[in-house]
Parts: sequence; structure tokens; C-alpha cells
Amino acid sequence: MKKVLLVTDMLDGFLRPGRALYCGPQSEAIIPFVRDKVAEYGRSGDLVVFIADNHDPDDLEFQRFPPHCVAGSKETEVIEELQGLAKNSIYLPKQRYSAFHGTDLEKRLKKLKPDLVEVVGVCTNICVLYTVEELCNLDLRTRVYRAGVASFDQEAHEWALKQMQSVLGVEVVEAAASTGR
Repeated sequence: MKKVLLVTDMLDGFLRPGRALYCGPQSEAIIPFVRDKVAEYGRSGDLVVFIADNHDPDDLEFQRFPPHCVAGSKETEVIEELQGLAKNSIYLPKQRYSAFHGTDLEKRLKKLKPDLVEVVGVCTNICVLYTVEELCNLDLRTRVYRAGVASFDQEAHEWALKQMQSVLGVEVVEAAASTGR
């Protein structure tokens, strides 16, 4: 089975305290699960796509959210815990919530023709949700791990998981949290 793992915004700008859009301790809690998932893909040789918020300094999104993940800054870097685990990986910068907007992700996935796309990362109700919605528009079988996604807003996190499952038909896996091995 050909699989792809989308790792959404597991970046310094969202996962480190003190950053403008730090997603809170619940986001840090998913790091061991995400690390294990990336390592699993590293062992299998399947593709890992590190989706990374990268904004121009004058991005209009900063009218809704504080400036964050400005292109070239440390905030756009994948967190250290995930680096070097998957040799078959790409870094995909994006400027909007969906990893498809203004990127070549759709073209890459159509060329690869995966049997399954798995998704982990932050924020469940924003970038994860809008990326998953596009996966469903492409009729790609999609799986989201509850232990692998988080948001700064727990109510919105739960709502997004329900939407993904009931409206988009995504498989939401109630996997136990990683042991960090």
C-alpha cells in the first residue's frame, strides 16, 4: 500500500512557548506521537510532507492573526524532534490554511497516487481541517489521528474532528498516545 504522511505546521512558530501563535501544551503533547509516525514512514520509505506556514512580512492574514512564521524566520522551521527521521520527505511552504492553495501538493499527490493519506499536526480546526477538506475533494482516502492533532481551542478541535468524520468521511483514529519510544 502506497501511503503519504502530511505533517501540518509542526513548526517552531506554533509549538514553542513565547511565539505569537503558540498552540499551547496540548500541541506539545502530540509531539511524541507525531515523531513516532514520522519515524514509521522513515522506516517504510513512504513520503512525508512537512507542510510549513511561510508568510510574507505584509501578509493580509496578519489582520486576523498576529504576525507569525514569516518566511526565512526560525518560526518556519520544522521542530527539531522531527528532523532527520524520514529520508523521503519534502518541505512544502504555504501561505494559507490549506496546504493546497498556491502549492504543488495536488500535482504531487496525483502523480504519486497514494492509497492512503495520513494527517497529523496543528491546528486541527484551521490548517488541518482545510487541508483534509481538499484531500476529500480529490477523493483520496484520508486518516487523521486524534493523538496526532491539536489546537489552541479544544472546543473547535473537537468540532473539526467531528466535521472531518461525519461530513468529509475521514477516518478519525482514536489511537492511544505514543509512548515516545
